[in-house]
Amino acid sequence: MLDPRPDATAALARLKEAARADLAVLAYPVTPWLSPLPPGQVPVCDVAIVGGGQSAITIAAALKWDGVGSIRLFDSAPAGAEGPWTTFARMEELRTPKTAVGNEFNVVNLSVRRWFETRYGPDAWQALTRIPRRDWKAYLDWYAEVFDIRIDNETDVTDVAPDGELIAVTTLCRGQETRHLARAVVLATGFDGAGAWRVPRFISDNLPSSRYDHTNGPVDFERLRGKRIGILGHGASGFDNAIAALKDGAKSVDLCFRRARLPRTNPHRALEAPALLNSFDALSDTTRWRIARFFRATDQPPPVRAFEAAMAMPGFTLRPATPWLSVCEKDGMVCVETPEGMLNFDHLLLATGMDVDLKARPEMKSLAPAVAFWGERFTPPTGEEDARLAQLPYLDTSYAFLPKQPEDAWVNRVFAFNSASFVSQGPHSTSISGHRDALPNVVRGIERRLLLDQEDAILPGLQAYRSQDLPVDDDFEAVIQARNLGQMMEKAS
Repeated sequence: MLDPRPDATAALARLKEAARADLAVLAYPVTPWLSPLPPGQVPVCDVAIVGGGQSAITIAAALKWDGVGSIRLFDSAPAGAEGPWTTFARMEELRTPKTAVGNEFNVVNLSVRRWFETRYGPDAWQALTRIPRRDWKAYLDWYAEVFDIRIDNETDVTDVAPDGELIAVTTLCRGQETRHLARAVVLATGFDGAGAWRVPRFISDNLPSSRYDHTNGPVDFERLRGKRIGILGHGASGFDNAIAALKDGAKSVDLCFRRARLPRTNPHRALEAPALLNSFDALSDTTRWRIARFFRATDQPPPVRAFEAAMAMPGFTLRPATPWLSVCEKDGMVCVETPEGMLNFDHLLLATGMDVDLKARPEMKSLAPAVAFWGERFTPPTGEEDARLAQLPYLDTSYAFLPKQPEDAWVNRVFAFNSASFVSQGPHSTSISGHRDALPNVVRGIERRLLLDQEDAILPGLQAYRSQDLPVDDDFEAVIQARNLGQMMEKAS
């Protein structure tokens, strides 16, 4: 843990003003260009964003810079708890290298580096390998303040549906349901935006819910003090939860997974070249499908720091090649059957990821039946089928949904900048490393959609446009004629 500099609060306030001054020099924001809609009973925003995390606020900032001023953000979490950073993200630091961020738009005073140096000093940044998780969240909150991005917190989006030429976003906030209208909608709902965190059925069907927790949800670690914990899954959340449980006094943690060995290489790093990030959609369907299957097959290792920390903790046991075949409750214990015999635990933590199921998302109630899926648009080569990937939506080049049927063209006004884009746009849309090069694609797509909406008004607007570029008045032509006449008379004489 780092101690902020004594003047950090005041210094960060000055940095915010310096960043705003830089934006002003770079013509932020540009002149608004959208024609206003006729007033109606329900106010209309230009863009509604479902989510208030890192992607949501960066998209909002980019749109505001480009002159799209009426933006609403809706997030189910309380203010300050947007994203996973203060809830189920339990790692000490980000997996992303500290230099692989890109939401600063090349404005130095807007960068996480300048923010971190202002708070802790330049030496602290030089000594840093990766950005601490809580500092990243604090930086995001400061970033949103720079752009004056406001979030409707504790607000669940329960449906996204057509309303004439607009999109209706239905929200539920403290028991009150409200309809909001928008010209376009972005689903910036993160890693679980394509489904839900679910416990495997062979566990939920055989154990009471008091005997297990999913690692991507709330966990009462104090209740696990002195307990024997079994974890299923070798990903980052498995190791992070193992560390948290042991730090809070768990007696032991056994981390089990099917593979014979942990992955050694993180393939995400191989896809972080700018051309791959900003032009992934230009690849053929076959190549994109095979990339997605490769990621599914190879996975990625846990973060080095989490792995080393867990391995150094007394009571931690790593169990590769240990799939769980069945579970049951017996004699007050949770009994887990494995190929090597029975393991007995007091509680289970399940780092089993997410089920792809658009219908499980409340905001997808009207969208899920109307959008095209990969399984409907692409036939993989024999032997390369994947039922999970086939259930993901087939998105266009700007992350917009494509309709299953022509009459559902309204879905093209909704953009999925979340894990639903895994096959169509690659695995980086929920990653910090995708902000610099991938995120501009969705911003261009939104602005293109808004521009096409008012195509018929462009020529009349051009014809009606008036700008007093020359310092002359309405009598200018008469003055010129008199001047020319005088010169002609002078020459004649």
